[in-house]
Amino acid sequence: MPIYFEDLTVGETTEFGKYEVTQEEIVEFAERYDPQFFHVDPEKAEETMYGGLIASGWHTASMTMRMLVDGFLSDAASLGAKGVDELRWYRPVRPGDVLTLRNEVLEKEVESDERGLAHVQTTTLNQSGEAVFSMVGVVMFGRE
Repeated sequence: MPIYFEDLTVGETTEFGKYEVTQEEIVEFAERYDPQFFHVDPEKAEETMYGGLIASGWHTASMTMRMLVDGFLSDAASLGAKGVDELRWYRPVRPGDVLTLRNEVLEKEVESDERGLAHVQTTTLNQSGEAVFSMVGVVMFGRE
């Protein structure tokens, strides 16, 4: 059964996902989309304030989106999003990190007979439970 707008409860928080970050993926993504040296060159990255290779923030957002689709949106009557608010990167994501998500429904509003809009805060956590990324998705959901 899909998750409809009416199934969402303001204040509801869920945790899900598991994404293991590899050095190969960090470099591959960055070479294609964000080829700054601290994303693509492990030796040069050692000399930076990061002390080693880190994932592009856009890669972190992409890994988050993958977990969001796999763990939530694929089971929902999602109609896409109108945008993202409050996009933040808190800590670098490194090779070997294991990421999970925490989702909280912040608010809901009916837009029409066919859909509603939910503001959902998604926080990406590393294996130590530290927030590395967050965003508030403005997501459209079908109504029953």
